[in-house]
Amino acid sequence: MTQYIDDFINYLLVERRLADNTLSAYRGDLIKYLNFVELKKIKDVKSIERKHISDFMYDQKQQDMSVTSICRELAAIKMFHRFLVVERVVEEDPSHLVETPKIWKKIPDVLTCKEIESLIEASKGNDTQSIRDYSILELFYASGMRVSELVNLDVGSINFDIGFVRCLGKGRKERIIPIGNKALEAIKKYCKESRLKLLKKQTSSVLFLNRFGKKISRQTIWKLVKKYALKAGITKEIKPHTIRHSFATHLLEHGADLRSVQEMLGHSDISTTQIYTHVDKERLRFVHKQFHPRG
Repeated sequence: MTQYIDDFINYLLVERRLADNTLSAYRGDLIKYLNFVELKKIKDVKSIERKHISDFMYDQKQQDMSVTSICRELAAIKMFHRFLVVERVVEEDPSHLVETPKIWKKIPDVLTCKEIESLIEASKGNDTQSIRDYSILELFYASGMRVSELVNLDVGSINFDIGFVRCLGKGRKERIIPIGNKALEAIKKYCKESRLKLLKKQTSSVLFLNRFGKKISRQTIWKLVKKYALKAGITKEIKPHTIRHSFATHLLEHGADLRSVQEMLGHSDISTTQIYTHVDKERLRFVHKQFHPRG
């Protein structure tokens, strides 16, 4: 049955243009699912029934897997079975009536404007790495990009004349995000003073480089965010995505409309962006409780 997984992943790659990380996750989920089904003596996808899918989900729950992870696995399973119907491998989709477990949307952690300022200021310096790190954090907060989008930027992705960055998001969809003068100035300084030193006479179109002149990794971005958060005295649990969350929250707090924020974040569904309106409501509730005489 694993041949069907290969066909499905190839379909997602060619037709849906999903990211490599997503394809890898789907493949792993489906291999685990079909291995479970085979243990139930099912040797053909045509013999899979709704009960087998429900049993798999229950088995994952018994292994203390989070509801979020189970939902992701079920999404892959549903797409897989729909693919089999479209390709006429099977006549019916056994996953059609399997309900998705309820997920309470977790309100993301965000930094205050003051904490963001402290984080960025903590990276300031005149050495090669500090100039690079400062430009990364300025651009990160100015654009709200995902880490994967940031590390894959080319030098040509930045339009210094008009003031925007062009990035390739999920599903290989391109979007244009305006960025402010502070980020532009920081990137200009990095390109002028640090990038050539990092290149070490090599040739590369990648914007942000590591000390070996190669494309900076997501792990390095993670480490530098942690490093400067510690230096800035920020005690909150912080990761790179926290900066993206803060970008969206601060825009909405200062009056930006939801559709514009959705476009800048690259969300295909506005309901994903709406989580940030809940962040603001939670903040207001906290303020009310803290300062109202009968809160």
